[in-house]
Amino acid sequence: MLTEADPSKTAPIASPDGSTGVGPIPSIKEAEVALQEIAKSGTNLDTLVGRLVIEQVLATDNEVSHCRQVAKEGSGGDVNQRSLAQMLVDERVVTERQIARLRQIIEAEQSNQKIPGYRILGKLGAGAMATVFKARQLSLDRTVAIKILPKKFTHNPQFIERFYAEGRAAAQLNHPNIVQAFDVGKAGEYHYFVMEYVEGRTVYDDIVKHKRYSENEAIELISQIAEALLHAHEKGLIHRDVKPKNIMINKEGVAKLADMGLARAITDKEAAEAEAGKAFGTPYYISPEQIRGEVNIGPEADIYSLGATLYHMVTGNVPFEGKNPSAVMHKHLKAELIPPDHVNPKLSAGISQIIEMMMAKKPSKRYASCKDLLVDLRAVREGKPPVIARQEGLAELDMVNLAAAEAAAAPSEIPVDKSRAGGEGAVRPLTVVLLVILAVSVLANFVQLVL
Repeated sequence: MLTEADPSKTAPIASPDGSTGVGPIPSIKEAEVALQEIAKSGTNLDTLVGRLVIEQVLATDNEVSHCRQVAKEGSGGDVNQRSLAQMLVDERVVTERQIARLRQIIEAEQSNQKIPGYRILGKLGAGAMATVFKARQLSLDRTVAIKILPKKFTHNPQFIERFYAEGRAAAQLNHPNIVQAFDVGKAGEYHYFVMEYVEGRTVYDDIVKHKRYSENEAIELISQIAEALLHAHEKGLIHRDVKPKNIMINKEGVAKLADMGLARAITDKEAAEAEAGKAFGTPYYISPEQIRGEVNIGPEADIYSLGATLYHMVTGNVPFEGKNPSAVMHKHLKAELIPPDHVNPKLSAGISQIIEMMMAKKPSKRYASCKDLLVDLRAVREGKPPVIARQEGLAELDMVNLAAAEAAAAPSEIPVDKSRAGGEGAVRPLTVVLLVILAVSVLANFVQLVL
């Protein structure tokens, strides 16, 4: 998980692995430091800087050539001549901040993280589990994102296996609403995963910026992700980490499900048993069965997490709050969900019914598949009541009404009037009459037999 940047100090960039989708704007001080460090590296960086400022459309060939000439003439043969980066700033061709932005690209180019066949263009983000770079695939001349496993994990078989498992899982999926996988491999000491580059933002970014989505906007995006999950489930994979940070939105408004890092084959019993008792997922959106570490986890777990994501999108609040992850997960297991339309009265009853069914504690009470979920999402989007969630709600209401009716119709104990003489043991007149009738009948039958 990538750390969040302060929204007030960020500018939009791409985020292909479900991270924040923003990058920090260098401060003046940071820009000056970056410029000094580039300058200290000597003139051997001039060629690299010259190429990068042209590629990034920060300067023209003529401007770069002019600055090179001025630097050469002004030095008078001095070995301590100003660097091309400094000269570009002095000549006001680029700003110090623009040079500072290039620093990450320069570091990547000079590092041993180079991947054969790709040219690193810059760093998109970094977290505990991976660093993601923007790169150019030279053979196909296209922009891609490359996720690289940190060097500290390169000797850990468990992390390496999980890293490659993500690549294998993503490679099985081919859907317009899923970030596409291109390649996975090893270069030197580094393991890498090449994927589709998505230029845009995440759902989490939108929530931070706007607090909540409108009902129609949320339904549109969630419907796209439900289509993506349906494809994954039909391919036998469960995502297990659906959340706002893992839903990308490109410039055309297309939603894409990212980060298959926790994906697992539904039928992979060996992996399921190895993970038994362990909670894999993100606390705010994790399903109850994942919290319990159950072996048999299916598509319903993704539907629950998608429901928790939709809840956050339309209310501006996560479904359950807590002072720590354990407290949050305990509420997923035991606490009653506050209906979304109670948090945001502008919501329709239909969307609230859908979310409540998606987030039912028991998997059997949720939608059986994303196909069923899509039926209800489309109905509400068209201004109609949800078909399946409404039927489920009416069925539960019928069960309650039936139980109440049965209780009302059940025979009650007839009270005994103990105030009469003889008390509880007294023989009632009706009983006496019945006994007399019975005796007469027996006597008549006996007489007939004798005669």
